[in-house]
Amino acid sequence: MAWQPQEAPLRQLAQCLRDSLSGYDQTAQKNAELMLKQAKASPDFDTYLAYLFSNSSPPPAVTMDTSSYHQARLAAAVMLKNDIKSSYKTMPDSSKSYIRSVILVGLQDTNMQIRNYAGNVVTEVVRQGGIMGWPQVLAELIALVGNTAGNTAPQAQEGAMNALLKICEDNRRALDKEYQGQRPLAFMLPKLLQFTTSPLPKVRADAIASINIFIPDKPQTVMANMDTLLQQLFGLASDSSEDVRTHVCRAFVQIADVAPSKLVPHMEGLVDYMVTQQRNPENAVLALDAAEFWLAVAENEDMRDYLGPHLPKIVPVLLESMVYSEEDVFRLEGEKEDAEQEDREEDIKPTFATSKTARLTTATNGGNAATDANGTPSANTYDDDDLSDGEIDEFDDDDDDDPEEVWNLRKCSAAALDVLSSVFHDPVFTNTLPYLLANLKHDEWPNREAAVLALGAIAEGCMSAIEPHLPELTPYLITLLSDPEPVVRQITCWSLGRYSGWASHLDDHGKQQFFLPMMDGILRRMLDNNKRVQEAAASAFANLEEKANTQLKTYCDVIVRQFVQCFAKYKDRNMFILYDCVQTLAEHVGPALAREDLVSILMPALIQRWNKVSDQSREMFPLLECLSYVATALGPLFSRFAPGIFARCVNIIHRNLEEGLQAAENPAMETPDKDFLVTSLDLLSSIIQALDSQTSTSLVAGAPNFFQLLAVCMRDPNNDVRQSAYALLGDCAIYVFDQLQPVLPTILEILIAQLDLTQAIIDGETGFAVINNACWSVGEISMRQGDGMQPYVDRLLQKLAIILFDQKVPESLNENAAIALGRLGMGSAQYLAVHLAQIAPPFLRAISKVMWTDEKGHALTGFMHIILANPQAMEQCLLDFFAQMSTAARNLVIGPDEQKLFRDTFQRVVEQYKTMIPDFDGFLASLPPQTRATLRELYGV
Repeated sequence: MAWQPQEAPLRQLAQCLRDSLSGYDQTAQKNAELMLKQAKASPDFDTYLAYLFSNSSPPPAVTMDTSSYHQARLAAAVMLKNDIKSSYKTMPDSSKSYIRSVILVGLQDTNMQIRNYAGNVVTEVVRQGGIMGWPQVLAELIALVGNTAGNTAPQAQEGAMNALLKICEDNRRALDKEYQGQRPLAFMLPKLLQFTTSPLPKVRADAIASINIFIPDKPQTVMANMDTLLQQLFGLASDSSEDVRTHVCRAFVQIADVAPSKLVPHMEGLVDYMVTQQRNPENAVLALDAAEFWLAVAENEDMRDYLGPHLPKIVPVLLESMVYSEEDVFRLEGEKEDAEQEDREEDIKPTFATSKTARLTTATNGGNAATDANGTPSANTYDDDDLSDGEIDEFDDDDDDDPEEVWNLRKCSAAALDVLSSVFHDPVFTNTLPYLLANLKHDEWPNREAAVLALGAIAEGCMSAIEPHLPELTPYLITLLSDPEPVVRQITCWSLGRYSGWASHLDDHGKQQFFLPMMDGILRRMLDNNKRVQEAAASAFANLEEKANTQLKTYCDVIVRQFVQCFAKYKDRNMFILYDCVQTLAEHVGPALAREDLVSILMPALIQRWNKVSDQSREMFPLLECLSYVATALGPLFSRFAPGIFARCVNIIHRNLEEGLQAAENPAMETPDKDFLVTSLDLLSSIIQALDSQTSTSLVAGAPNFFQLLAVCMRDPNNDVRQSAYALLGDCAIYVFDQLQPVLPTILEILIAQLDLTQAIIDGETGFAVINNACWSVGEISMRQGDGMQPYVDRLLQKLAIILFDQKVPESLNENAAIALGRLGMGSAQYLAVHLAQIAPPFLRAISKVMWTDEKGHALTGFMHIILANPQAMEQCLLDFFAQMSTAARNLVIGPDEQKLFRDTFQRVVEQYKTMIPDFDGFLASLPPQTRATLRELYGV
């Protein structure tokens, strides 16, 4: 006999569930919540919940009206789903069995909300128990959707199909695994394809949505049925349901990525279809999904060319879609001057530190925050896969969402136009020009704004076609910086920033005519009375700084004075992009900022902000990064600001390491953000590099726990922290070695352990970056410790050789390992010489790819010391060595006295081999004539 509840507990539970949702009687609600908490201790609690939820009418024991009973059922569903989520594995088997036996009844309820909640519970059972924990559920749901028994109501078919969709969303990989020789997806897909022809629009839409979940992973089942799927999609393309057509568009976007060749024969029809769907004025979601097709195809090398003949159809619909809607116009026209309003904390975007400490031998990193087509930093997205229909994210407050930061039709269209222009160039401009001519000077600001957006979107891809028009366009755009509508001023800043590269590389006359007015106009808008315009202008100016680079040295005075006014005017949110402007200027003009008059106005503004920002504020990240670049640019002029900043960085590191230990012991505590460590370590590095050695030494001496903290950071589990820690270690070796030397035994043990590829291979790029910096610091320490490295030579050689011999790791890592090994030879040649025959070939292979710098010179000098200790070992690659020496930079060989060691050491190597090789000139004759000529010129060989 099936399980039956006891009447009294059932009646009490139903009343408590109903009261728990009572917003009118707070006392009843609190009492109900307390009683429910106590009731959860009963092993049958979840069975009672399932019983209540699955019964559409009040059982005889429950005396309450229909509305109250409905509320109790909803509360039961929410509580049941949460219990399954938190403790399904510990539930009694009898409860699990009963829940599975009754919950599908909820999918057939006449109330859509109940059906949705039933789907949530079904999905959670599958998620927690696994596919094999309820293997018959898929067949049962499919039978309900397909109305196998012939008596399933339409709403039950819809409820079952929606539950299937949720299961697919939560278990897409599990459904494509083999269980006892069969894959659930192989059983499901033909049924889903069949359901796309259902007479019920909701079933058709959810069936396509379910299939779409699997397409990106390219499972064999989907790829084998691709032709059938396409046939169904083409049949549904003109479906009367906009939801169905939305999922059809999404399917075509997915297929363009995984099976482009299948769409190529249908491209003309697809273009016409997507254009039609994108022009749907009533359904923004459908229009956006259609617009995504252009991005997907344009970014696919196998498909993009097939769009070329259809640009006259595609470009106009993109341009039309870039105009703000009437609703947006109404919203935006209310935005005027808000510069004096304080920012709410939720208005400030999250910021993340970016390390400037990667020690690469072949490349440098840098750049500004990505900006979107509104000239503002791109919005982050979040993953809400854990939310099911009928649930609300407790953190999701639509009232606080900024519409300007949501991915929408306008932004997608601008991005598509940008990508198309980078693929097709002039033809895109040809199809855009009529729109620009008609709208750039339009009386209605939404049309003007959209035209400026279009002009910016095609800037990089169509520059050669636009350039003849820029002498006329640029002055007009500069006038739009004074447009009465803030939105127009905002987009004009962004668009001008996209053309700043052209203006900054004109001749002197051109710069006077176009670049200076552009720079001045954007700088003025940085002080706009509208915060969005300020942000767009600051972002555009950071872009201009990147493009103009060192050419801004002449204008440092006016730029810095404007920045200082911005520091006085900006509220918290726009400070972040202002730091980026200061940082980028310092990075590109460098010592040109190191003027007393500029320092005396810039640094007080930064220090004022430094004193205002708390150690726990996320604003500290961009501020610390900014100060790192400023310190490097100012050099010794930074010294009077350094003590307080240096000490505070050490304190921030100390506090965060302590809080991290406490959080590890107490899970209830929040773990501190590692970016505090990363940015503080980077700033310490910059300060130590910027100041003279005596000043840096006194700063380190003033922090007695400095190297203990550094050692802890070198062992931190976070790659970014370790990367910055090893960069700081290398700088300490260069600039404050006397302070570092006493703690080297501890430091080197940690460092040697770090030179392990095992974890780096798992971590990927960030793991390799840590070892890069560790290799670099090994070399810097070896240069100064000399023969004191002897106790560590064998272990260092073993670790560095493994890296050198592994050609699957990034080239930069091979190169850094080679430099470290060569520098180790400066003081430990006799210990390395016995292994020379094995290490020479990979060393020469890696070092040959390194640019000629002092570091390479040091490495080869150390390598030559190793050769002198065991010259016979070079028999197999001696010619390769001479060939490499012939490529040396002239200034490294024929330079000042400090380069004498490199040249003299090579002369000793040559003399050594002259005594060992009777016909030394004949031996060198095996080298190419040009190589021999260069050796004679550089070294007299």
